[in-house]
Amino acid sequence: MKKINQKKKIPNYENIIKRRFVFLLLLVIGLFSFLLVQTSRIMLDEQLLHSNDLSLLTYTEVLGNSSPRGRIYDRNYNIIVDNKSLKTIVYKKDKRITNLEMINLAKEIAPHIDLDYHKISLRNKREYFYAKNPEYCNSLVTEKEIDKVKQRKMTARELEELKISRIEEEKVNFDEEELKVAYIFYLMNKGYTYEEKVIKSDATDKEFAYISENNEKLTGFNTRIDWERVYPYGDTFKSMLGTVSTEAQGIPLEEKEEYLKKGYSLNDRVGLSYIEKQYEDYLHGEKSTYEVVNSHEVKLIKEGSRGKDIVLTIDINLQQEIDRILEEQIRIAKTEPNTEFYDSSSVVVQDPQTGEILAMSSKKIVNGEIIDNISSILMNPITPGSIVKGASMLVGYNEGAIHIGERMLDECVKVAGVQEKCSSVNNLGVIDDITALAKSSNVYQFKTAIRVNGQEYYREMKLNFNQRSFDVYRNMYHSFGLGVKTEIDLPTESSGYSSKDKAAGNLLDFVMGQYEAYTPLQISQYISTIANGGYRLAPHLLKEVRSSSKSEDIGELESVVEKKVLNGIDTQPAYLERVKQGFIAVINSPGGYGVGYIDPSLRPAGKTGTSQSTKDTNNDGKNDTDTITSSFIGYAPYENPRVSIVVTSPHSSHPNSNMNYASLVTYRITQQVSQILQRNYGIY
Repeated sequence: MKKINQKKKIPNYENIIKRRFVFLLLLVIGLFSFLLVQTSRIMLDEQLLHSNDLSLLTYTEVLGNSSPRGRIYDRNYNIIVDNKSLKTIVYKKDKRITNLEMINLAKEIAPHIDLDYHKISLRNKREYFYAKNPEYCNSLVTEKEIDKVKQRKMTARELEELKISRIEEEKVNFDEEELKVAYIFYLMNKGYTYEEKVIKSDATDKEFAYISENNEKLTGFNTRIDWERVYPYGDTFKSMLGTVSTEAQGIPLEEKEEYLKKGYSLNDRVGLSYIEKQYEDYLHGEKSTYEVVNSHEVKLIKEGSRGKDIVLTIDINLQQEIDRILEEQIRIAKTEPNTEFYDSSSVVVQDPQTGEILAMSSKKIVNGEIIDNISSILMNPITPGSIVKGASMLVGYNEGAIHIGERMLDECVKVAGVQEKCSSVNNLGVIDDITALAKSSNVYQFKTAIRVNGQEYYREMKLNFNQRSFDVYRNMYHSFGLGVKTEIDLPTESSGYSSKDKAAGNLLDFVMGQYEAYTPLQISQYISTIANGGYRLAPHLLKEVRSSSKSEDIGELESVVEKKVLNGIDTQPAYLERVKQGFIAVINSPGGYGVGYIDPSLRPAGKTGTSQSTKDTNNDGKNDTDTITSSFIGYAPYENPRVSIVVTSPHSSHPNSNMNYASLVTYRITQQVSQILQRNYGIY
């Protein structure tokens, strides 16, 4: 039974609230404890990690100045390019210094340093005046122009340019003393603000000592030892060794992106031409690395090192001898008749088995002075003449136009529309292929070319144009390196001159070397390919790479350049051997046109060449005078050739109705070079 009048139990809300509050308080305390533990762990357990991260974020690394480049040696380990220490005065601008303070520094050192301050430009003088007289220069612009800057219609830099340009010239007509201060101020501001500026390289001991002893009060000025390239053999082969930029020049602007990707700085010194440029990656020194400790101090992290040494294929003593021979013979030739338009000769001596260039020289006479002309070996094509007949003969064999030992009548050839063409000596009679090479028969090549063209010669015949005939000859020449780049290890070379004149009669000129023009280097590759049995090798000047050495000794051997075969000659060995027999006959058989060029005891083979050429004699950019170019190519000994020789003398004589005289300058140079090779170097 229900209890009547029993009171309903009322919850104790006060206790409930208290319990919930305690729970929430404990929860909050627990959460805060968890956060405190996590924070402590981050602060303590990961402190090292975050310290390292902070170090990486705040670490600043800078590079020192360019280290000396590697040395360059000749094949016999004679140093031909070295480094010379230079006492150098430098300045590094403090970001807190004012222009007036810099001017005062310039005044301070001006009496103690000898500089060619006359090199200062009008612009530099105005900039100095602007820095020294800012209030006056402010008066040179109008309020309207100043407002343009405020309105962002003109930049502050443009306004500054207006002030500088309006400084009157009479205001910068400084006396000698202030002119020197202005020039030093210019040097202190040249280039980027953060860069160290060279004030004077190759300072005297007295100048160097003054800066060194007073650098504490001469804020920003300091001394260091720099370097420059020196050449123990003087000008011998110097132009082909190339040049190196100064700090002021830095890296070439046209190659800026390429160098910056490699980690170079804008003011780094780099090779600008030829070997110094080609082998920059080896020769370039490694800079010292520093850590910036504070705004004024740095700590050495890694010491810099000199660049790697390279050994060239060149024999510097042989090079000197050939230079001497050329200078002597060019002067002699200029005293001979018919040499009014002659001014240069070139020589290339190469190892045909490896492609190594042993010597490469060209000299030119200008107003009675002999100057270096070596770049012409790479860049200036000449009309080769009969020296190409070895390649022409191979086309005849390959095409079945002639066979080994075939005999032909040497007679003047006349085709319709073309002047009569003869050999240099008319009517050699019936001759075979060997005699055709030995006595340089043009007619033998003409009749062969007509057969290659799909015709048989008869007098006054019409010579049909056949593009294939030109192509087959050109392709053979190209396979020897004539008319294509040789791939020498230098930054630049010419591919020669290729004619586009498609007259049928030009085929006859082509086969005797009167149609296209090739560089002496291409001609050297051609004769070397014949000498070694039909393999076109890339000529090269680098022989070895050596590690950087801290001593005066050459570094350890790192790599040796192997010969690079570009292609083989597409012909039968018997055909090439027949051409080589013809080249032997040129020098060694009675009546051979090369008899006397090289002593037969050296067992030489070779080919002479005389070509009709033209020259611009009035400097109007057009060839206007007919000349004669003489050349010689050869190798020895013929059983196992160790050296090839090319001698070229463009415009060595000219047609003259009053006097039929051709200088023997090419003959004499070849004789003397071969004697030097035999007597002093034992190359044969």
